[in-house]
Amino acid sequence: MKFVVLKIKNMTHYCRLLLCFLLVSTNIFSQKEKNSFSVVPLGVMGGIDEKNLSAYLIAPSNTTDYICLDAGTVNAGIEKAIEKKTFKVSTSEVLRKYIKGYLISHAHLDHVSGLIINSPADSSKTVYATNKCMEMMENHYFNDQTWANFGDAGPGFPLKKYHFQTLNLGEETSLTNTKMSVKAFSLSHVNPFESTAFLIKNENDYALYLGDTGPDEVEKSNNLRDLWTAVAPLVKAKQLKGIFIEVSFPNEQPDKFLFGHLTPNYLMKELHILENLAGKGSLENFKIIITHLKPPAKNIAKIKQQLKGQNDLGLKIIYPEQGKKFEL
Repeated sequence: MKFVVLKIKNMTHYCRLLLCFLLVSTNIFSQKEKNSFSVVPLGVMGGIDEKNLSAYLIAPSNTTDYICLDAGTVNAGIEKAIEKKTFKVSTSEVLRKYIKGYLISHAHLDHVSGLIINSPADSSKTVYATNKCMEMMENHYFNDQTWANFGDAGPGFPLKKYHFQTLNLGEETSLTNTKMSVKAFSLSHVNPFESTAFLIKNENDYALYLGDTGPDEVEKSNNLRDLWTAVAPLVKAKQLKGIFIEVSFPNEQPDKFLFGHLTPNYLMKELHILENLAGKGSLENFKIIITHLKPPAKNIAKIKQQLKGQNDLGLKIIYPEQGKKFEL
C-alpha cells in the first residue's frame, strides 16, 4: 500500500513537472513567434524605375489599417501586391480603404510622386510630415499650379481631401484610424537638407523607418547618433522589431558622390554605434530591412555581397520584395 501511494505521489510530481515544462516551452515559443507589424512593400528601389520607388505599408498584425511610409510608388505597388495574392480586393479598395494615411520622410519626388499622382482617386485621410517637408509639399506640389491642392492648407484653393498634419520632432502623435502612433526624428540628407526617421509604435512594440540619410561622418551631423541613442533602450528590451534603412551605393562610391546616402561600410559603422549603445550582442538576429537600392543591377549585387561580408553583428538582413508581405 505504501509503495502504491509513493508511486502515485511520484507520478503526480512528474505530471506537474511535465505541465510546467510544457507551459514554459509554449510561452517561450509564443514570445519568439509573436509578430506586431504586417508590412507590404509597394516600392523598394531608389533610382529611375518609377514603378518601384520607396513606399512601405505598415499595419498592426492581422489588420488592414495601413500607414504608407513614403509614397514614391503607390498604384503600381498595389497592383503588384494583388498579383502576388497579398491583397484579394481591388486596387481602388486598397488605396481608398486600407491605406489610412501617409508618413512622408522628405519631399524628393521619388518619395512623394505616388501620393501626388494618385490623389484624385484617393479617399480623405491624413498626410503627416515635419514642418519643413510639409512646407515644400504645399509650396511646390499641392499649390494649384504644379498640382491641385488636395490638402487643407497651403496656396490656391484647398480641396480638403487630405488633412496636412505637421509632426513635432520627438513628440508622439497618434495615427488616425489605426492603433499606432509615431515619433519623428531628424535626419541629414545632404546637410542642411533634412529627411526624417519615423518610430512607429503598436502597443508595446516598435518599428523604425528611416528616409534617405547620409552617415554622420560625411554629413557632419549627430542626427544618426541621436536616433540610435533614442532607440537603444528599445533594442535592449527587445521591443524594436526591425529597422528599415537605406543602402544606395556600394563601398566604392566616393564620399563626395554619396549625395546623402549610405554604403554597406557606412551602414555597418552606424549599426556598430547602435550596438555599443544597446549592449554587446544586442543586434544578433535583429532584422534590418534594406531600402533604396539603386540600379544598375551589378551595383545592387555588389551591395548585397558587401553587406553579407561585413555582417559581423549577426544581423538578419532582409531585402524586401515589391508586393510581397512580411511580418515584424
